[in-house]
Amino acid sequence: MRKLTKIEIITRPNKLDELKNALNAIGVNGMTVSQVYGCGLTKGHKEVYRGREYTINLLPKIKIETVVCEIPVELVLETAKRVCHTGEVGDGKIFVYTLDNAIRIRTGEEGDIAIIDPQN
Repeated sequence: MRKLTKIEIITRPNKLDELKNALNAIGVNGMTVSQVYGCGLTKGHKEVYRGREYTINLLPKIKIETVVCEIPVELVLETAKRVCHTGEVGDGKIFVYTLDNAIRIRTGEEGDIAIIDPQN
């Protein structure tokens, strides 16, 4: 069984289409996308609405999760960094995890075969 790696990319919502297309171009086909809210080291920012100041400490983000075994992890990371980088606060974070197992519920297949496209 090949090593399974889960990659989570948390970034700006406006980067979703470009990131999804770039990941598809390198062979990443399966992913889960969630709308999330969060703050990093800056703890948000202040905005003024109708003359009153408000602290906005949870900002909208997207989280893309994917598991890879055939595609090099470094290629996925470099692609995500290239697409999501603006140089401004709020570009996001990438987390990398080693997985013990994956199971395709429909067939019961386990390990790397559970995440590989059966058509290939």
